[in-house]
Amino acid sequence: MALAIALVIIVVAAVLFHVLSPWWMTPLASNWGQIDTTLSITIVITGLVFVVINLFIAYAVVRYRRRVGRRADYQPENKKLEGWLMGLTTVGIVAMLAPGLLVYAKLINPPEDALVLEVVGQQWQWSFRFAGRDGQLGSSGIDFINADNPLGLNPTDTRGQDDVLVQGNEVHLPLGRPVKVLLRSKDVLHDFYVQPFRARMNLVPGMVTHFWFTPTKTGRYEILCAQLCGVGHYNMRGMVVVEDEAAFQKWLNSQPTFRETMTKTAATGGEALVKQGATLAQSQGCFACHSVDGSTRVGPSWKGLYGKTETFADGTTAQVDDAYLHQFIRNPTARVPKGYPPIMPKFDLSDQQLAALVAYIESLGQGKGKDAVAQQ
Repeated sequence: MALAIALVIIVVAAVLFHVLSPWWMTPLASNWGQIDTTLSITIVITGLVFVVINLFIAYAVVRYRRRVGRRADYQPENKKLEGWLMGLTTVGIVAMLAPGLLVYAKLINPPEDALVLEVVGQQWQWSFRFAGRDGQLGSSGIDFINADNPLGLNPTDTRGQDDVLVQGNEVHLPLGRPVKVLLRSKDVLHDFYVQPFRARMNLVPGMVTHFWFTPTKTGRYEILCAQLCGVGHYNMRGMVVVEDEAAFQKWLNSQPTFRETMTKTAATGGEALVKQGATLAQSQGCFACHSVDGSTRVGPSWKGLYGKTETFADGTTAQVDDAYLHQFIRNPTARVPKGYPPIMPKFDLSDQQLAALVAYIESLGQGKGKDAVAQQ
């Protein structure tokens, strides 16, 4: 009897928890209310199954409890009952799958006038690309990826010269305009997920996936990676800013084009070298593991790192200077700082790029972290 009462309490508590949950319906930031409807259908069907099964078990526990002088009945099969169960199960599965297939078909078929946004994922940061004035994205490939071209755009493709690059974790989108999102990964499986948009999609290495949505509400919305992609997965976050068309165009015009990023200008002084290093750190995804404000991430913070005496996993120590940083960046797993995993990859940097990166790290002395953030 106690078990039956416990099952009834669980059913009532689960239903009340679902109905009274404060996050049951969150404001939509896109046009995909159909996804909410599909989810509601799934919840209703699975919820009914949960309630019916648990209440039946509670009934069976009481109705067929052990009694003196009575033995359990043995019934090897019941074709009528099996037929009802198979029929109801089939109807329930079709009712859950059919709406999802219809919504998914619409999700991957954008309008022809949709704004095209490319999202590039890598451990553990996001980068973005918009088509330039010609309205076409240039081609890309892994063979073109290097320190100067982190997104791997084809430098000989004239269509991509005016592509707008956003090498940071924040991207802006216009209000009320359909957006086709192209997704590709530079390393492992990721997932582009913005919960209020009611849409998400995997970034699969070696292929380009896509979906579309229309932002219908201004605001700032957090980007998450919804696929476990390594030890820094929790820190792979970004921000989507939905704003009016005029504000979006102003922001878009302030971003560099591919042609501008590929124009190499020699550093003329210490300040220029530091700025070059900050840009390089951003494009190479260094900030996904190293903070510039002293906060803890996968790797040591760069704030106050230069000049510090670093302790390694084997108990040895070394002072962080130019020679140390050059050696460490060239071969990061040779000596592993204590308390951090040996996961930093090797970077193919030229001597000029390495000098710029070291100069930038040196500029982040104690108390200079905030200034460094402003330079990015």
